[in-house]
Formats: sequence, structure tokens, C-alpha cells
Amino acid sequence: MVKRLVDVVFAAVLLLLALPVLLLAAVWIRVSSPGPVLFRQVRMGRGVRPFHILKLRTMAHAEAGLAYTLGPDPRITRFGKWLRRTKVDELPQLWNVLRGEMSLVGPRPVIPELVLEFNVEYSDLLLVRPGLTDPASLKYSQETRLLAMAADPLDFFKRVVTPDKIRISLRYIQRANLWTDLQTMAMTGAVCCVPALSRLYGRMPDATVGLAASRNDSFPGIALVPFPQTESLFMPEVAYSASVVEEVPQMAAVPWNLLQMPDIVARSTVARARGSGSSL
Repeated sequence: MVKRLVDVVFAAVLLLLALPVLLLAAVWIRVSSPGPVLFRQVRMGRGVRPFHILKLRTMAHAEAGLAYTLGPDPRITRFGKWLRRTKVDELPQLWNVLRGEMSLVGPRPVIPELVLEFNVEYSDLLLVRPGLTDPASLKYSQETRLLAMAADPLDFFKRVVTPDKIRISLRYIQRANLWTDLQTMAMTGAVCCVPALSRLYGRMPDATVGLAASRNDSFPGIALVPFPQTESLFMPEVAYSASVVEEVPQMAAVPWNLLQMPDIVARSTVARARGSGSSL
């Protein structure tokens, strides 16, 4: 109840303060490119209930493409680049907070595909309301630039970034309280002003690392890609991501590699088919 009260009060105040910025941005969006001002997309909320997240539109309207933004995307407008860089495009989500669909602090809401892919982990994360920000989103505030360096951005997003985000968010909600939420909100403002502060939440995994940097003889056919463990200002054990990828011929059937990690496993179509004994 206290968390919900804080959400309502802060979201209402922030929305009022942001109203002039939103109005100016709305005018510029309409002038600079055809299409609606707001972008709506289905995301999964608390209790695995879908809702429409609100953002200022940053892409050309009705352009076909992936649901993910994996590095530089030709669909993003010139003004949209500024909106994304400053995070102003996220301000309409304060309305989602007022409606009770989101919280100020919580795991970022994701599209249904990821919830199905990592169903066990997201069933835990979605016991709480998704949020505008949390330590995982702060660490990956420059996610687009990181993915742009990857040889296969979608694979890197599925294999490294998403598991690391899940790990960070799970650990945060296990220890979250009013004080840690206030810290996270304060750090969100700081990171928006000084993006380099995101390093406080741990070193970014190296997007240029190959799929198999080293091989572990204890697991034949398994490739290990280690990433350095660093300490965060608020969470001493996050920022470590190690991918264990099983190399099987069926991998060509899906656009990313099947995860076989100790605590986070991607339930891809291949995994479900193999588990049920069916064939693709």
C-alpha cells in the first residue's frame, strides 16, 4: 500500500511537471513525421496480464520491422533519436503508473515473446508490477549502443543481455524496499543526465566476444563465454553473466541459440519440441 501510494503521488507530480515537455514533443512529432503522437505496444504486466504501454512515437509510422530495437534502426526519426537519448519518450508511462499497470520502480515490462521464452523467470518477476526503471534498466541504459557492436544483435540480446537483466531484477525485487526504490529513482535521474554513471551497476558484457571464447572439457560440446564479475554501488553480486550454449544442428531452425544456463533457461520452440518429443 505504501509503494502504491508513493507511485500515485510521484507519478502525478512528475506528469504535471513533464506536461510542457510532452506538449512540445507532441507538436514536434506531428510536424516532423506523419502518424500518431503516441506509440502503443502490448507488454506483460503483473500476474502475466497484458496491457498497452505508452511511449512518444520515435519511429516512422507503420514501418515493418522487429519488435526489438537492435542498434541503429532506419525506422527511427531524427527527432526520435533525441527522444530516445534523453528518455523523454518514456514519460507517457507515468500514465500507466497512475492506472496501476506499472510502478515507478520494478522490472521493465517486456513483450509477450520474451515472457514465453523465459517463462519460469518472468513468472517470478511478474508477481510484482513492472516499472519505469530498475537497476537492470540503469545498467543497460545504453543497450542500443551495446547491441550495435554485436556481430549478431538478436542472438546477443537473447543469450546475454536478457538473462543478465533477469538476474539483476530478480535479486533487486528480493531486497527492494521504499529506501532502495527512492535510491533507484534518484539514480535514474542521474543516469539520464550523465549516462556514464550506468557503470556503477556493473561492467557491460563485451558485445564483440565470439560465441565460444573458451571450451570447458567437463562439458563436451558446450562452449562457455565468461564475462567479468564486477561490483555495483547498490548490489554487490550483479553484473556477472556467463552463457553456456549447446551447439546442436537444430540451432539453425531458430534465430538465436538455445540457452542452457544453470539458473536461467530459454524455453525456445526447439526446447519445447525436444521436451515433448515432437519434431519441428
